[in-house]
Amino acid sequence: MLRKAGYEGLKGKGPLLVVVMDGVGLSEREAGNAVMQAYTPTLDAMFSSCPGVRLKAHGKAVGLPSDDDMGNSEVGHNAMGAGKVYSQGAKLVSRAIETGGMFESAAWKELVRGCAAGAGAVAGGSPDSHGIGAGAVAGGSPSAGAGAGSGSAVGGTLHFIGLFSDGNVHSHIDHLKAMIARAKRDGVKRVRVHILLDGRDVGETSALEYVDPFEAFLAGLNDAGFSARIASGGGRMKVTMDRYEADWGMVELGWRTHVQAIGRKFPSARAAIEAYRSEAKVIDQDLPPFVVADGDEPVGPISDGDSVIFFNFRGDRAIEISKAFDYADFDKFDRGAAPRALYAGMLEYDGDLHLPRRYLVSPPEIRDTLGEHLCASGVRQLAISETQKFGHVTYFWNGNRSGKFDDELETYVEVQSDIVPFEQRPWMKAAEVTDALIEALRSGRHDFLRVNFANGDMVGHTGNFAATRIAVETVDLCLARLLPEVSALGGVAIVTADHGNADEMYETSKKTGEPVRNPDGSFKAKTSHTLNRVPCLFFGLAEGSGFRVAPGEYGLSNLAATVAALLGYEPF
Repeated sequence: MLRKAGYEGLKGKGPLLVVVMDGVGLSEREAGNAVMQAYTPTLDAMFSSCPGVRLKAHGKAVGLPSDDDMGNSEVGHNAMGAGKVYSQGAKLVSRAIETGGMFESAAWKELVRGCAAGAGAVAGGSPDSHGIGAGAVAGGSPSAGAGAGSGSAVGGTLHFIGLFSDGNVHSHIDHLKAMIARAKRDGVKRVRVHILLDGRDVGETSALEYVDPFEAFLAGLNDAGFSARIASGGGRMKVTMDRYEADWGMVELGWRTHVQAIGRKFPSARAAIEAYRSEAKVIDQDLPPFVVADGDEPVGPISDGDSVIFFNFRGDRAIEISKAFDYADFDKFDRGAAPRALYAGMLEYDGDLHLPRRYLVSPPEIRDTLGEHLCASGVRQLAISETQKFGHVTYFWNGNRSGKFDDELETYVEVQSDIVPFEQRPWMKAAEVTDALIEALRSGRHDFLRVNFANGDMVGHTGNFAATRIAVETVDLCLARLLPEVSALGGVAIVTADHGNADEMYETSKKTGEPVRNPDGSFKAKTSHTLNRVPCLFFGLAEGSGFRVAPGEYGLSNLAATVAALLGYEPF
């Protein structure tokens, strides 16, 4: 519980609203800057009249390994909601690989044991330290701590599925390579890799820059006793990596592709990428699924006795495929004859659901979050967003917690996102989110409200500059509607962002700092997040209120203490 401060704060005067403009960073470079070039009279007025600071939203400030690592929505909302910096997925996994701790875990040993022993080996016994039973079958009980089917036959192929790049937002290819090399050392005979092409956290058409060196890496490992190959793949926005149950069809298509090896066949991943690019002119994240085959024979379907590792460390786009592997009563699509395979994630993607039951590295244990403290102090809260970012203002904000701390004090509102390419409707559901938020403000039922506008990030990831400019303008229009409502209620709004994206829409040359052009003279689109700081503007801080914004170096984790202070509590 928070302690009352020696000042009144805003309590009894009006609500406190935090607006997260997802993906809206700050850059001084004009070329490719959809934030700077958008028509944003509301934000412009705030910058000229409201106190504010620029927050660090990447690298070590949000728990990532180095300041060369871009921030993302997951770690950004963790930091904002926790008020502390925790070592995050990338850093945890890198450390577990460097120390060898990952390979000493019961989960890793169980996964490789049968593959190393050969088909027909039997998984042993007791649950490991995560409460995960050995020998679980795909389709085991979603709630049981120990997996169903202990003692089932395992053996054969070790499969890896995940985002195939060094973007370090959801995964890192170096983690994958380290695990494959270790699997060979541990006696695994056969590895198959199912690659989800990025083009979002890295260059939009960079897939072959990862595929070709990786094929060479595998060739260096392969010998008479070891076989490793790419078995299937597709773009991350086409197969497997859906989130927040926005489009289960993506996951079903991934299941058909990776598990059942159903789909268009190619002799190699390179052949598939080249064919799709020549036919459809799509960027990597939108490439259709493919199956690698020798003639008509797929090289790597997932079969009874195999082991599967989903090597993403970030949870939001890993939860649905994990349910498809882990849940016995799974009903989102017909899995056919689900293979009896051992499945593990890189981390535990959902701590409340304990999903998946096996994982290789323990995630950060985030405790004493702002939401938990506010509930203990009786503060009424609202969290609202459309589907694409709903989990960020709820699950990630509350420290990777699926449920609420208090059903009476917390209200969650989700506005269903459209299932369309974001560049086609860059306004997304921002107007509907704003409608619902204004209604909530006027109701007087909430002391603290938080909202995420997904536009700058989701549209920014498409690489479409014109659409992203509209996305930023959409958020500005929503602010123009919200701020008068906050003012009329005597409240305060904090307008910030979780990381940059829309602020750099063109790739820049590391040598010249100038935008990179394609052979046809057009600018090369950048679809990834940025390393730029984000705004933190305070609207409604009245003269003489006792609150001021002190100059200094701040990060996203400083937001929670600020919220507590404005609500009349001692910062924690």
